[in-house]
Amino acid sequence: MPIFSNPWIQDDGRFLDVLKWKFGRGPQEEPSTAPDTPAPYQRMLPQPEPEQGFRVTWLGHSSFLIQGQGLNLLIDPVFSEYCAPLPMKSMRRLVPPGCYLSDLPKIHAVLLSHSHYDHLDLDALRALGMETPLIIAEGHARWLAKKGFKNVRELAWYQDTELAPGITVTATPAQHFTARTPFDRNHAHWCGWLLDAGGLKLWHAGDSGYCPAFEEIGERFGPIDLGMIPIGAYAPRWFMSSIHMDPEQAVKVFQETRCKKAIGMHWGTFRLTDEPMGEPPLKLRAALGEAGIDLDSFVAGSVGQSWEVY
Repeated sequence: MPIFSNPWIQDDGRFLDVLKWKFGRGPQEEPSTAPDTPAPYQRMLPQPEPEQGFRVTWLGHSSFLIQGQGLNLLIDPVFSEYCAPLPMKSMRRLVPPGCYLSDLPKIHAVLLSHSHYDHLDLDALRALGMETPLIIAEGHARWLAKKGFKNVRELAWYQDTELAPGITVTATPAQHFTARTPFDRNHAHWCGWLLDAGGLKLWHAGDSGYCPAFEEIGERFGPIDLGMIPIGAYAPRWFMSSIHMDPEQAVKVFQETRCKKAIGMHWGTFRLTDEPMGEPPLKLRAALGEAGIDLDSFVAGSVGQSWEVY
């Protein structure tokens, strides 16, 4: 089985770093005074398909519902109470999903960036139906087929597939890793997703540290009408920086990928790392101000909130 790697960093030594982090043996960082409050919440109510463009709804963490052009798509849908193989208190959901599974319209495809439990929820995928098309980074198809899923397509970086006439999705590079167990690290790849509907472009960054891929994505696909960019799960930086960008880096990614607008994701839903839950939006606004970017261009909204893109 192939082992995937990151072109820009060394992947060795992560297990020892996990132990250092968990037992408080790593470099000490200055404690934050930001509020430890989860993301605000507003339940998404079922709505008709937009007359033009797309409606993008943040369902929490990295999960999104995209509606429009005759399609209903989910990206990294997680609806379970825990983002872990077992009910672990530390991995419990702190904000409800933006909607119930029963609220969803018929889903035409699910895009999955990688196999981590906070991005790939097997129970949610089963609830959507074993025939629902799943599109995922390469290396996952055989495993998902063994789980009983009947319609799985895997894509390598920069490979694309057609969702409907004139609408394509392309796997984009990211800097991360995969694992569901201690024994399958990097047996499958990781990616982001670029949705192109006749020149209207949406981009979901997946899970990623800051890396040279983003300038390349901007050169290939920019300008991008709406980005979904991670802003949380970044502390401590000595450990998390290679796999999770922080808000300051997210602003650089926003610029390098040439996004016109962006939604902050990967924050405020699960307590995965050490920063206070309410810190990412504050750091995001400060970084935008420092860069001279309109604060409304890149927002950290409410779980269940929708945005229209056209």
